[in-house]
Amino acid sequence: VNISSLIAGLGIGGLAISLALQSVLSDLFASFSIAVDKPFEIGDFIVIGEHKGTVKHIGMKTTRITALEGEEIVISNAELTSARVQNYKKMQKRRIVFAFGCTYEAKAEQMEKIAADVSKIIDDHELAEVDRVHFSAFGDSDLQFEAVYYMLTSEYNDYMDTQQDINIRILKYFESEGLEMAYPTQTLYLKKDD
Repeated sequence: VNISSLIAGLGIGGLAISLALQSVLSDLFASFSIAVDKPFEIGDFIVIGEHKGTVKHIGMKTTRITALEGEEIVISNAELTSARVQNYKKMQKRRIVFAFGCTYEAKAEQMEKIAADVSKIIDDHELAEVDRVHFSAFGDSDLQFEAVYYMLTSEYNDYMDTQQDINIRILKYFESEGLEMAYPTQTLYLKKDD
């Protein structure tokens, strides 16, 4: 028996097996890392790159998430441990920033009142905590406001329900005060020379 051929064959075979097992072993070590570090758990809503959804299964090689559209996304554990993962389940509060505007026909006293009254509208919600409402800028076609508040829950549906109610109440407030919401317009002034 030619020992050198046998050793060379075993070396090449070992190299081929190690190359074949490299991805499996990296996924296996990554699954141990996920189990120990717990960056997310089953039921958490996570975002990985362009993919987002709820974690349904964490396996030895892959993790399965259900996307918002309903399809299942299978991601290797090695990819998960090397990617940036945003976990929304761990979020205690959600910071919300939104803008609205009114027409240039509004008076300065009304502008001060708008900021105070919109703060009250936001603060009336049990899940919302107002941070600030400011007259922020003179826009091309509107007087712009910026409102910032915190949702006291991480649930996305609660946020959307609250934002919808705030938007409707702001519209009703504008109607009751005789104010108009701004939309992109252009006013042309003509000057007649005598």
